[in-house]
Amino acid sequence: MAWTKSPQSLIDLFDKSVPSGAGITRRKMFSYPAAFANGNLFIGLHQGDFIMRLSERDRTRFRAEFGERTFEPMKGRRMREYVRLPEELLADARKRKSWIRRSMQYAESIVPKSKAAKRS
Repeated sequence: MAWTKSPQSLIDLFDKSVPSGAGITRRKMFSYPAAFANGNLFIGLHQGDFIMRLSERDRTRFRAEFGERTFEPMKGRRMREYVRLPEELLADARKRKSWIRRSMQYAESIVPKSKAAKRS
């Protein structure tokens, strides 16, 4: 199954939405723009979706406000900590910024994975 490229309007919105900061890095993940805090993905794009990672508490709140929006890049492959932003958040910079800040704070709180030792 071939994935489609994100629309330029969504890429532009993503670019405007990435917070600045010393611990924030940007790179592509599966050819899509992504932002990392403390080495952990916190927001990104996938096809026509703007996704973000949230703590369990924030996901519960998010679902109550926006409904079930769990990110599933392939059918049956749910990424339980990630949600897809609804049009309401895409259209409202203030609300989107607030949720992105929560996502970034959660990513910063996660201990980075240690790199595996190379085999000899």
